Amino acid sequence: MLFSQLSILSLINTWSKRGLAIALAAITTFTITGCNPASSELQARGVSQVVQAILSDPKTFNPVLSQDATSSSVGGMIFAGLVEQNPITGEIEPALAKSWEFSEDKLRIVFTLREGLKWSDGYPLTADDVVFTYNQLYLNPEIPSSARDILRIGQTGALPKVEKIAALQVQFIIPEPFAPFLANTGLSILPAHILREIIEKRDGQGRPIFFSTWSVDTPPEKIVASNAYRLNNYATSQRVVFEHNPYYWKKNERGERLPYIERVIWEIVESTDTSLLQFRSGSLDAISITPDYFSLLKREENRGNFTIYNGGPDYGTNFITFNLNQGTRNGKPLVNPIKSRWFNNLKFRQAIAYGIDRQRMINNIYRGLGQPQNSPISVQSPFYDEGIKGYEYSPEKAKQLLQEAGFKYNPRQELLDADGNRVRFTLHTNAGNEIREAMGSQIREDLGKIGIRVDFSPLAFNVLTSKLDNSLDWECILLGLTGGNEPNSGANVWFPNGNLHMFNQGKPDLEGRKIADWEEQIGQLFIAGAQELDETKRKAIYAEIQRLTSEYVPFIYLVNPLALGAVRNKIQPIEYSALGGAFWNLDELKITDR
Repeated sequence: MLFSQLSILSLINTWSKRGLAIALAAITTFTITGCNPASSELQARGVSQVVQAILSDPKTFNPVLSQDATSSSVGGMIFAGLVEQNPITGEIEPALAKSWEFSEDKLRIVFTLREGLKWSDGYPLTADDVVFTYNQLYLNPEIPSSARDILRIGQTGALPKVEKIAALQVQFIIPEPFAPFLANTGLSILPAHILREIIEKRDGQGRPIFFSTWSVDTPPEKIVASNAYRLNNYATSQRVVFEHNPYYWKKNERGERLPYIERVIWEIVESTDTSLLQFRSGSLDAISITPDYFSLLKREENRGNFTIYNGGPDYGTNFITFNLNQGTRNGKPLVNPIKSRWFNNLKFRQAIAYGIDRQRMINNIYRGLGQPQNSPISVQSPFYDEGIKGYEYSPEKAKQLLQEAGFKYNPRQELLDADGNRVRFTLHTNAGNEIREAMGSQIREDLGKIGIRVDFSPLAFNVLTSKLDNSLDWECILLGLTGGNEPNSGANVWFPNGNLHMFNQGKPDLEGRKIADWEEQIGQLFIAGAQELDETKRKAIYAEIQRLTSEYVPFIYLVNPLALGAVRNKIQPIEYSALGGAFWNLDELKITDR
């Protein structure tokens, strides 16, 4: 699961969704052409290309270490997994593996790779790469990877055994049935012939030098690929460029190698307003539609020769969450103890949920193109529980809960705690995300009506994620997570020791961290949900998870927008979905004369 910086993630070439990558996402995407000299020169030479735009630079080119959507999407562009998910049908389909077979007891699965697979440097891709990737990278306890959380099985958190059977066959052995196991084998496979010796080498601190491998400073030619594209060039704060992989395995019905589009360029931009202007002027091929300009673009659809696609409710979530961590680092509390008592008070969190006017957000910020969000599980997932009601706006109920919790109001109707401290906290979100900045401003206004002062402070995304993952120095954040059909993809968020358990993040150097009973219970339910093979029983387990997350509100969910995108008609054939966006099958798309 990924941190999501903007819901416009749907328009990027979402290979990471097909490959089922697990991480934190923060990306905004558009598809543009003709916005830079290099683009114009290539088009003049007849090079077919798609140019997209992203809000932030990638933090790494190493998919095992990536925890932001830009980096994850880079990994999804250049690396493939054994399987991939079809965003239209939701079915798991072959990728590097042409087939698989489960044993009768469901404890063993054998994958058979395609014949003739090669890395972009021409080196054979075999079972050795699969075994190396899992055993030496994803399952290596020395390497912090979100993937390890979703691969854990059962009460003990056991990890699968991965073994080579033959040059093109590999088997996975698990200790007990694990419902999402097949989907989880979509993780990117990496080249053993490049990385094996790097894993075995150590730096001056005794850590594998893999930690610094394939950083954004790595020359592109040193990063080999297995997917439709390979990295061609990266210029900080300017662009990421991909070119077609001449050894890509997929072919069309005539036996010709895909992809049809030769080059993909991601321009690094900071303003969605600028992208809108470029799209309207005709220099953009596609744009993800945010609510504030849906009506404008709808009027221009025919004249602009583009189509607006509606994928239904977006798969992602957006929320605010408080730092519930009661631990200390070097003897210093991560969170001011006074504020920590507020944040860990259940009635306080419930009052905040009642104090936010989500319908006002829908009407004013989302222009009616959304609905209240109540669950960590995507609305389009078969495991979504429609019985979850959430928190309707009620400042009266919010004030009642606060007073029941020992808070009180002074003559100026400012909220004080039982010791007379003014209730005031800082809310961060990622700067440059206009929708989220508008939401933060409204939350400040809404909570001001119940006597709480919110200091709203947008931060650069990299600064914000560093607070979440490293310093843990924050009070409240407004962010989002990507989603999908399989709830277990969020296990790294909900396991108490999951590396995305952001509201109470565990770190080896913390002392005094406390885990609430409901946190443990949700973690145990995630284990049970993955163990259960009967879909009806699985739905009941995930319904209980949704009930608990609603009751204890570690995340206060906000709005579920529609997944909307506009794409020029010259790009065909588009099969738009909320899960995969417009370009999930970029390797099969063509640029036509339409």
